[in-house]
Amino acid sequence: QVQLVESGGGLVQAGGSLKLSCAASGRTFGSNAMGWFRQPPGKEREFVATINWSGGNTYYAESVVGRFTISRDNVKDTVYLEMNSLKVEDTAVYYCAAKLGGSGSAMSGEYYFWGQGTQVTVSS
Repeated sequence: QVQLVESGGGLVQAGGSLKLSCAASGRTFGSNAMGWFRQPPGKEREFVATINWSGGNTYYAESVVGRFTISRDNVKDTVYLEMNSLKVEDTAVYYCAAKLGGSGSAMSGEYYFWGQGTQVTVSS
């Protein structure tokens, strides 16, 4: 079992930055690929970014390429999502998730463990 707790969300103006954190506890964090997903208001949950077990491979949704960076610290059992040049359309509840296995994935169905989410609101 993996417990995930997100933090770092909030209200920011368009063009601003936020850094989300996801602290993991439970089974060995370093063996799990991790992902960030988001659910905009009134829409379905969507993929944002994923990182493999070592941090050596990352993959992003096209909408965030060049603006968001996913990273992890396997000593601190934490995964991060640094978000720059935020847009109003980035407003959503952001979730981190852990999957069994070390390879990243954009498919939400491959993730077994989910955090409770953190709200990010970008104002114009």
